[in-house]
Amino acid sequence: MRKFIIPIMVVAITVALYEQVSAEKNVYIMVIAIVVFMMGMMQLSAKTPSKNQDKEDGNV
Repeated sequence: MRKFIIPIMVVAITVALYEQVSAEKNVYIMVIAIVVFMMGMMQLSAKTPSKNQDKEDGNV
């Protein structure tokens, strides 16, 4: 799944940067690219364990 998410995020950021430097900026494309990037970041960071997870397990 990770191999699928990272290229999509790279494409979304590339589209957003290209849209940013173009003469006629399309806000909808920018918003969609940012949303796709943020959704990818949420999915990737959901698999990262919390720093406080060890402390919470010790308190139980």
